[in-house]
Amino acid sequence: MFPRALDDTRAYDIARALMDGFNRHYRLFREASAAAKARFEAGDWQGQQRAARERIEFYDRRVDEAAERLSTEFNVGSLPMHVWQQVKLHYIGLLVNHLQPELAETFFNSVNTKILHRSYFHNDFIFVRPAVSTEYIENDEPASQPTYRAYYPTRDTLRETLLRIVDNYQLQREFEDLGRDIEYVLQAMRARFGDVKLRANFQIQVLTSLFFRNKGAYIVGKVVNGFTETPFALPILHNRRGQLFIDAALFGEDDLLLLFSFARAYFMVDMEIPSAYVQFLRSLMPRKPRWELYNALGLHKQGKNQFYRDFLYHLRHSSDHFRIAPGIKGMVMLVFDLPSFPYVFKVIKDFYPPQKETTREQIQSKYLLVKTHDRVGRMADTMEYSNVAFPLGRFEEELIAELREFCPSLLEIEGDSLVIRHLYIERRMIPLNIYLRDATPEQMEHAVIEYGNAIKDLVAANIFPGDMLWKNFGVTRHGKVVFYDYDEIEYLTDCNFRKVPEPRTEEEELSGEVWYPVGPRDVFPETFGPFLLGNPQVRELFMRHHADLLDPAFWEGHKERIRAGHVHDVFPYERSKRFRRANAAGSPFTSYDGPPPPKLHPPAANTAANSAFNPL
Repeated sequence: MFPRALDDTRAYDIARALMDGFNRHYRLFREASAAAKARFEAGDWQGQQRAARERIEFYDRRVDEAAERLSTEFNVGSLPMHVWQQVKLHYIGLLVNHLQPELAETFFNSVNTKILHRSYFHNDFIFVRPAVSTEYIENDEPASQPTYRAYYPTRDTLRETLLRIVDNYQLQREFEDLGRDIEYVLQAMRARFGDVKLRANFQIQVLTSLFFRNKGAYIVGKVVNGFTETPFALPILHNRRGQLFIDAALFGEDDLLLLFSFARAYFMVDMEIPSAYVQFLRSLMPRKPRWELYNALGLHKQGKNQFYRDFLYHLRHSSDHFRIAPGIKGMVMLVFDLPSFPYVFKVIKDFYPPQKETTREQIQSKYLLVKTHDRVGRMADTMEYSNVAFPLGRFEEELIAELREFCPSLLEIEGDSLVIRHLYIERRMIPLNIYLRDATPEQMEHAVIEYGNAIKDLVAANIFPGDMLWKNFGVTRHGKVVFYDYDEIEYLTDCNFRKVPEPRTEEEELSGEVWYPVGPRDVFPETFGPFLLGNPQVRELFMRHHADLLDPAFWEGHKERIRAGHVHDVFPYERSKRFRRANAAGSPFTSYDGPPPPKLHPPAANTAANSAFNPL
């Protein structure tokens, strides 16, 4: 229950200090995001990667600073609980005219859960559900610039409008030939929409900020015609001479879903009202949950908060039981899932087999590396949680027995709740070994090609996956292959890729043991074959498309280029989407497209994406 009166003079000052801490965080977050434009214009790719890593660390630093300030100035550890209730009420008052209220609520939770015992993690002391609506914030509290711009071309002025859209972003670097690029975009629009009737409300809406990631800048928006809306994105890149060009025109929800994939690094976007950006993006991708969009915008703590609310909602409206996840059991992780929920829960075991020379701290550092690294669409994003309370009655007995055997230090039973002190959550995929077992010949070829592409994209991002077994990769609903087992990953530049030495004697040739010296980070790509290519069909496909992965020269060549400062181009769309030009990019594609992916599921009905511009 909340107190009847706000009678403690300390409560408002504490609330104000918390709000100051959040405002400082978001100001720094926004400055780092806005600076991405200058880094893109300068072609500062290492700076872009460094800024993306550092921005992820901003939040925890500001939370630590706020918690320390509260402890130092207000001795919050000794405050009675009714004062904390008053602090929350004062904080709600400070949110009324705030432009990022949902983020500020999450910040309040983060600081308070750092200070309070988890028995106080309920509605009286933290924001279990939002207290302030984010709907129509722009109407009541206008931002310094609108979330999106709307343009109203006719068929005759469409080319001029597209030129104006690009020009309004005021990129301080010349285009190679913007007029030519606009013609490419117009051709793509004609191919997509045909010669259809333009309705009275025909318009193009684009988000005010460019979206920056890796070596690209993206214009994101939608074409509105009558009752149909078609999402689109225009990627802008540098050519070899440092000039800009539009590389492709991506249309429809499926293209946008790949661009905003959970396996890609977060965008840098200059947002004054992030909830308005999420709302606009939801209109482009209605199948994508809000929490994933917050993540994609770099607001991963808000994404975690939103995800957990969605998870609690799902628990309340389901009745199935948590179980050991299907597939081959891992040596360092115990993985479980809820069949009705499309995510898996991963808990680090307390002990490992002798061949796994690692520690809990090392495993956690690998997952942190993935969180802060450029994932280039090939490493699943994970959410890390502490002290998660699950309903004990929803666990299968076999799963409880496994948890007690392998993870006893992380378990605690409180009444009818099972509390897990530390775990990771990531999207559920079909393990690649299971997918291959049941695949048609067409699906098998696509999966093998995608597996090699995934490894090559990781190589381009300076990642050696370590354990390359099929079971450590998953297939997404779009047919992409993604890596998700991180306990053995290393930076490519930290590894030594060697050829297996020729035996010097008959004894060495016949020896069943490794007779040559092996350093701790030596890798012998020739030896991958026996572990990966036991199936003759898989072997034939692999050798046809990706035999270079068994050659140390492939790995060493990429390593040396990265060490020399080169940042590889890895694109979040298929090669077939690109406008064909000889000098389209600074380096060739790192992976082979192969045939189009076979359908994993029937295509979802999506009027906005599939039938836009059709005459009524």
